[in-house]
Amino acid sequence: MTGRPEGTLGRELVTAAEEAVRLCGADPSAARRLAGDVLARAVTVRCAEAESVAHRALALAAREFGRLALAAEHLGRAVDAAEGLPSRAAQARLSLVPILADLGDPLGALEVADAAEGHLAGLDLARLGVQRAVALVRLGRHAEAVARCDTAVTALTGAGDPKFLAGALLNRGIALTYLERYDAASRDLAACAAAAGAAGLDHVSALAQANLPFVATKRGDIASAFTAYRRAVTALAPYPERLAAMRADFADALLAAHLPGEARAVLAQAVPDLTAAGAQVTLAESRLVLAQIELLQGDPRQAYVTAVHAAAELTAQGRLTWVSLAEETMFRARQAENPAHAARSLTEARALAARLAADGWAGPAAALRLTTAETTLTLGKIADTRAELAHVLSGRPAARAHRVVLRHAAALNRCLDGDIPGAQAELRAGLRAATEGNDRLADPAVRAHAVRDGERLADFGLGLALLDDEPEPVLAWAEHWRALARGRRTRRVTPDHLRPALRGAALVELVRHGDALTAVVVTESHCALRRLGSLTTATEATLRLRHALRRATADPAGPDRLRGRDHRLTPASPAWHPAAAALAAQLLGPLARDIGDRPLVLVPTGALHTVPWPALPPLRGRPLCVAASAASWLAAARRPPVGPSPHVIAVAGPGLAHAAAEAAAVRRVHRAPEPSDPHDPHVPSDRSETPEEAATVSGVLDALGEAGVAHIAAHGRFCARSPLLSSVALHDGPLMAYDVLALARVPWLVVLSACDAGMAYAPVDGTPLGLPGAFLDRGSACVVAGLLPVRDEEAHALMTTFHSLLARGGGPAEALAAAGERTAVPGFMCFGSLGRPLTGRPVATQ
Repeated sequence: MTGRPEGTLGRELVTAAEEAVRLCGADPSAARRLAGDVLARAVTVRCAEAESVAHRALALAAREFGRLALAAEHLGRAVDAAEGLPSRAAQARLSLVPILADLGDPLGALEVADAAEGHLAGLDLARLGVQRAVALVRLGRHAEAVARCDTAVTALTGAGDPKFLAGALLNRGIALTYLERYDAASRDLAACAAAAGAAGLDHVSALAQANLPFVATKRGDIASAFTAYRRAVTALAPYPERLAAMRADFADALLAAHLPGEARAVLAQAVPDLTAAGAQVTLAESRLVLAQIELLQGDPRQAYVTAVHAAAELTAQGRLTWVSLAEETMFRARQAENPAHAARSLTEARALAARLAADGWAGPAAALRLTTAETTLTLGKIADTRAELAHVLSGRPAARAHRVVLRHAAALNRCLDGDIPGAQAELRAGLRAATEGNDRLADPAVRAHAVRDGERLADFGLGLALLDDEPEPVLAWAEHWRALARGRRTRRVTPDHLRPALRGAALVELVRHGDALTAVVVTESHCALRRLGSLTTATEATLRLRHALRRATADPAGPDRLRGRDHRLTPASPAWHPAAAALAAQLLGPLARDIGDRPLVLVPTGALHTVPWPALPPLRGRPLCVAASAASWLAAARRPPVGPSPHVIAVAGPGLAHAAAEAAAVRRVHRAPEPSDPHDPHVPSDRSETPEEAATVSGVLDALGEAGVAHIAAHGRFCARSPLLSSVALHDGPLMAYDVLALARVPWLVVLSACDAGMAYAPVDGTPLGLPGAFLDRGSACVVAGLLPVRDEEAHALMTTFHSLLARGGGPAEALAAAGERTAVPGFMCFGSLGRPLTGRPVATQ
């Protein structure tokens, strides 16, 4: 075969092959077609140079489509075809460097770069520096990668090669991210996107955009990571391997947001495409993320096994700086499985922390040092504790998680000095860092989970507030954390702020410190702190009571007799009475003198959001409401009641014998008397809609946006794993909490006459997730909903009585308490506020 092109045809083939190389960044499909045609002709005329360049173009196109092994094969053929053409062979090796790095051989990639370097000159040397940077980043040699890219950017700027200039900016941005120089990294990625976009290299521009979630995740800006991810998914859809790599990065963001289930799901999407592409480097990193997911999900044994596997893969790839990160996961897995391991392994922990720091993992190193400091403190080794804290405090963190660790360490150090106010100030700063930017997260569930990095600081601060046994500091600290968790501005909440709105009621806020449960009681005359024993004991008692009440409610006639789905039916039992008395003795007994017979505002903690409070003997017949926080209750209580002639809707879902009659009764109760003027707009028309017409999801959502009072009688479903998927069943499907969150306006009073519609899950205090929380988040003042299964006919009786009392001037909580007494149906609760009497003359529609 002839090495150099001979004659016009040979030169034309080489030129066409070089055009295919240039085309790969803008249109890899067209590049692949052109290169294939050139290759066929080059083989026919025995033009080795054109054949080599064509194979290189085919490799670059294959790489853009995520076919790494095929790309490596074409580049091997390009080198073979370029025998006697050292510069062409060197160019093929230049392109091979990042392919080998992604295939899991970054050390081999650097050897290939060394082999190519002596045969390259001018801009090709700068291009080789861009490719070297890929392998250097994979090996954790980030400073070297930045230096290579610095040189390349200088040489390529204005040189007419926008693709490699964009690549240099992209690689430098990634390396700077690992060095925690996030602002510089973001600037490089923006410059990359701009340069690539201006040159028509849309795929390269999309790749720069796809790395923004990576930068945001490492910085700890979860909101920006989520926003950038949504944009990048569409842009990278045609490139499965690139999209899969970005999804692997996003799994890390979900893990940082304490959403391990979602992280695992995204990782499961990514792994098949990464496997098909042969992207061994990203697969090893993904396995490490999986180990961290398993650890967060409470499976330390499997987390350890997965981390060992990841460490072996990383070692085989020569990525030793990553191995220490896998070892840290292995260490924490052993700690989680056997807590005594921490005290026995202090030397190992210190050595591992030192390795992490040396390998560039400053945040994990600091977190491990803090864990070691806490362990030595429990052992009474104060000098060792101070030494570990000094290591943490010497850092200058840029990542959010690292800043949270530093503030925690600073607070602990202040406590050792006896400076409690200083410690509290450090903790408040740490909480600001832990919740920074989370108010930009639109999804309340994501927002609630994303603040969990602050939980340990919040518990620390609450413990300090409890030291003096004074109620006001405890209330202030608990409210501070609840407001931050909800993404709200923090204003100090004091009893004096609450008293004018209590109007004779008592507010009871439950707080937890470790397993210790405490109540802050605020009335118009005093404020008190009461110890309530073990949270675990109260949680177990709540579970027993709910189980007993479910047994008592179960109906052998079948689930359609209940306002909920999927209830296991067992013989009825009166066993709930002793369970209710036992729970009341723990939670209410110590408060008896404080609360007397007042109406109550209850602010629960943890699993106590599921307590069926009206079933507790001291609370029977008493107006009650449950709120996310004292501040949120105050805001709901201050919402003005519906004005004259509020718009009232009442609809029924399918599959219930009494729901339609209940909705009709509600409409009748609230129907205004006939006025003298037959054209008065407040009088409903004679046309009546059937429940089937009224109770569609879109119809009800539209009506909710205009109503002052809404009543929905339907099957209810609480989704414990995803509370915002909780729903009430309408005729064309479920109306979910997510649907409610999309509304611009909601009724002042919402009544959900459905089983379990009032259930909630609070990832952290102040963030109860479920249907009531969704309505309250959008602006409702009061939500009435079921906390238990309820028989269809009993719900009908309770709700008819409730609305009759409401129409006569009772407030929602007062009317519900009286209706519960008259009908002996205990499963419903007010949420948000006690409510006020409806003013004016309600008008019923639908």
